Amino acid sequence: MRTCAGWPVSVCSWSLRSDVEAVAAAMRSLDIGSVHLALRPALEKDGKAYREAVRRQGWTISATMIDFPSEDYSSLGSIQATGGIVPDASWEANRALALGAIDVAASLGATFLSLHLGFIDHAQPAIARKLSDRTRLLADAAAKRGVELLLETGQESAVDLRRFLETMGHPALKINFDPANMILYDKGSPVEAVRALAPWIRHVHAKDAVRTKAPGTWGTEVPWGDGEVGPAVFLKALKETGFRGALAIEREAGDDRLGDIRKAAERLTAYAG
Repeated sequence: MRTCAGWPVSVCSWSLRSDVEAVAAAMRSLDIGSVHLALRPALEKDGKAYREAVRRQGWTISATMIDFPSEDYSSLGSIQATGGIVPDASWEANRALALGAIDVAASLGATFLSLHLGFIDHAQPAIARKLSDRTRLLADAAAKRGVELLLETGQESAVDLRRFLETMGHPALKINFDPANMILYDKGSPVEAVRALAPWIRHVHAKDAVRTKAPGTWGTEVPWGDGEVGPAVFLKALKETGFRGALAIEREAGDDRLGDIRKAAERLTAYAG
């Protein structure tokens, strides 16, 4: 199975937009044995069948992921208003999904569950306190099941995320580092962010992007190695900071996702370190 400088290469199941059997077939064709597994299907009407199909594959689950149906990614403004566990209108439903995902992750033997918390805003103490309280509730639940919550990067600067994690001081809170998100949200240098957040990084997305030229709008996601992340420099920084986890290829745009994932896998495998 593919590795990159000793790190296992994984793939994000949702990037393939397929059912479990089709994801499994794609992974075999890619010679990838690890998966970053979407868990929302495991909590929906046919959830039992989904969980059973996953168990049949014998995958190594590098991490699991929960997203929320209330999230609106149509613009930066819409995701700031609807993202993660911050909005009060969707908190009860999203709390139930997150707690359910923790249970499913544990039942599958997964160590990590990744999610977007929503925008961390230290300038608004009431919102920051609410986010801290809700995050602690989920982190406590995860710790009881032997699961760590991986907060995904991008919606805030590395400085703000580090401040949040230091203030929380919770052993079950770690990071899924997505370098492309730092660029898509225009939140600074991925390499500098890796160095700032290294003590918490447990899992990494191999995803690339180019920065927007119009402030307040999205950057553009591109195949791994075609954007501004700079794979060689980025992977070198991971190595220098002692990263020991998996590199999960994520592709959320484009008309040939399998082809782009294959290209990323080949580029990662070719990296000499």
